[in-house]
Amino acid sequence: MSAGGQVGGIEVAGLAARRGGRIVFADLSFSLHPGGALRITGPNGVGKSTLLRLCAGLLAPAAGTIAFDLPPGRPPLGYLAEAAALDGERPLAQALGFWARMDGLPHPDARVAAALADVALADLATVPVRMLSTGQRRRAAFARVIAGRAFLWLLDEPTNGLDAAASARLEVLVERHLEAGGMAIVATHLPLRLPAMRTLAFGTRP
Repeated sequence: MSAGGQVGGIEVAGLAARRGGRIVFADLSFSLHPGGALRITGPNGVGKSTLLRLCAGLLAPAAGTIAFDLPPGRPPLGYLAEAAALDGERPLAQALGFWARMDGLPHPDARVAAALADVALADLATVPVRMLSTGQRRRAAFARVIAGRAFLWLLDEPTNGLDAAASARLEVLVERHLEAGGMAIVATHLPLRLPAMRTLAFGTRP
């Protein structure tokens, strides 16, 4: 906890990542607190996605620490990866419901329905995932994050495949999440109009 008794959020100190025998980045430090967001920018290959995987616990750091200080009662992390892990043969709502149940979410069907409405996909709930466009699949993957109601959202290029209207809707949903005390780390090359967002620019590849 912080001195004021508030939940501390996430503290990253001296973080380094290794990929393919080389250091991708090193000595990275930052903090993020409830209501805050961090935008990660930089060219391909400098470690933006790697940082998100480290924060998600999918990779081990080469050095440094990632410390979380989050309250109980909600999932800590919601991760939007580059590829959506949704069963292409299932109707959209069922594919999302599968993960909601795997994640142990209460009232999974209601959560999925609300999340699909948030991303303007409610009318496609019974359509097989394989029939969705690239942008619709991206929105569906984001719906899974929304349904989880985690404190920290880790979003890897969330606007890929989205048109202007869908990108604007995503901004609104992230801002709503922040206003509710959530946090977000977003890897993207596009600007996001979020007042609470800071930017961390990764350098060029060595």
